[in-house]
Amino acid sequence: MPLLVAPALPAGSLAAQEQPHLPVRPGLALRPWRDDDAPAVRAAFDCPAIQRWHVRRLDSDDEARSWTAQWAGRWRDESAASWAIVDADDRPVGQVGLREVLLDEASAQVSYWVVPAARGRGIATEALGALTRWSFTRAGLHRLALDHSTANVASCRVATRAGFPLEGLLRGSVQHTDGWHDMHLHARLRTDGPI
Repeated sequence: MPLLVAPALPAGSLAAQEQPHLPVRPGLALRPWRDDDAPAVRAAFDCPAIQRWHVRRLDSDDEARSWTAQWAGRWRDESAASWAIVDADDRPVGQVGLREVLLDEASAQVSYWVVPAARGRGIATEALGALTRWSFTRAGLHRLALDHSTANVASCRVATRAGFPLEGLLRGSVQHTDGWHDMHLHARLRTDGPI
């Protein structure tokens, strides 16, 4: 069955280039994950809030290494990408990434988290802004969306401050350890203007 609309982005749009390092602000940058980040990732996933909202934990160093190692392959197959948010000493303080990348539709879901010691300083908002700018100007994406539990007020603040307006409510959409959660859906279009 032939498509009536050409793919928005051709296959290879991401994989043809190396995953970039992106500046956020002085002392803060985004870079691809490395194997030696595994201890920091394991420590991050020990945080009860990260476990609560991301519905996973890491129980061993091997699991943490697998988590960091997966991203190179997902970049190559253009299904997802993840960046470590790093401080001036190149230590991971969080994560921001693209999930469910659809080149045909030039769209992706975004995700983010920040370790407890780095919260409350606008790091997630600024990292999401840097990823959004790159996604629209360099990667050629048209739409970025994110959803979060309606109970996750901090994530809602990050989305709103990063210019992702609330689009709607997804009722009973995601199961967490305490049951089904309604989710807020936020999105931003390339045509929404500068961040």
